[in-house]
Amino acid sequence: MTLMSTDRLLAFAAMSFLLILVPGPSVLFVIGRALAQGRRAALTTVVGNTLGAYALVVAVALGVGSVVERSIVVFTTLKLVGAAYLIYLGVRAIRQRRSLQTVFEKGDGDDADPGAGTLRTLREGFVVGVANPKTIVFFAAVLPQFVDREAGHAALQMLLLGLVFNVIAVASDSVWGLAASTARTWFARSPRRLAMVGGTGGLAMVGLGVTVAVTGRKE
Repeated sequence: MTLMSTDRLLAFAAMSFLLILVPGPSVLFVIGRALAQGRRAALTTVVGNTLGAYALVVAVALGVGSVVERSIVVFTTLKLVGAAYLIYLGVRAIRQRRSLQTVFEKGDGDDADPGAGTLRTLREGFVVGVANPKTIVFFAAVLPQFVDREAGHAALQMLLLGLVFNVIAVASDSVWGLAASTARTWFARSPRRLAMVGGTGGLAMVGLGVTVAVTGRKE
């Protein structure tokens, strides 16, 4: 038995692609990470963001998403937690911007933050992904509309649709991260330029956190 029609799946993929093309918190966070810490941190952040986004898919499939979408308190709390975390990460990147050149001189240009391991970068990306207001609204309000109720297995259909969304997101976000990290490599040829780009990446994350905090409020 077919779980979902090809037409319905392609329609959802097209809508997801259009949404993902518009840079949101996850994309801007990946770019900020690429500028501040390099390619490895950017791609690890993409993976973390994707895991966070898929956690939202699972929540929606289990019925939790409707609670978040309908509750002003829950939605706003989750959004503000994500915003505060972005600001914290941005401030940390700004404070560590002058340490970037030392790491490059050691030949590790892919991980400019001496204290940042892969697991921590994954965790930080996950938090941002799961607290992304744009993704929360999309999964809670749009995802269920593409489910074929007559076919049954609604939860499995949502998980499949969420997988399609995240595959597209991984490809798009990775391109953004690789492009930004390539530009950062050029800046790394000068200690002053490298410190500047590290600070810029931090400022981008701070600005993103403020933007997430003050926009997209539920009425």
